Amino acid sequence: MSRYRFRQILAVGVVAATTLVAACSSGPTPYQPDAGNDRGYAEQKIESERYRISFKGNSLTGRDTVENYLLYRAAELTLQSGYDTFTIVSRDTDKDSDIRRTEGFSRFSYIYFSPRWGWVQAWDPFMSSPARYDEVTRYEAFAEIVMSRGPKGSDANAFDARQVSQNLAASIQRPVL
Repeated sequence: MSRYRFRQILAVGVVAATTLVAACSSGPTPYQPDAGNDRGYAEQKIESERYRISFKGNSLTGRDTVENYLLYRAAELTLQSGYDTFTIVSRDTDKDSDIRRTEGFSRFSYIYFSPRWGWVQAWDPFMSSPARYDEVTRYEAFAEIVMSRGPKGSDANAFDARQVSQNLAASIQRPVL
């Protein structure tokens, strides 16, 4: 096998591996129950009409999306429980940021067999890049809600569950199966 042919095969392998990793990487957290994977929505019943709700996103899920998913879950839970409106008693969004270091490649080395020279170790001097530092931010939104029947009234923290559900439904990304 010639050196050129080996490099072609190696390049195809690197491209295939990169494509596979890119295809397997996840996007923003979809609207889904937490279910033990530490991403998605969760709720806890506190009283008959009071719940604590949270939505936790990954590093690709923006703050607006996390907060919209929280409101959508509050509306969905309100309707599922047979109520018409919910009032947000308390609400907060946490921001968790880290610095992630990605190692750079130092020289890419490989070994090949040459009929003339035997086993030869070689390296590509152009496969070199410095380490990279990226800030990774994840958001988690929390709310405590109280559900009620009838129109919402004049409270600024009260929401009509049907309207919230209808208005946010188009922006909800569900998991791809």
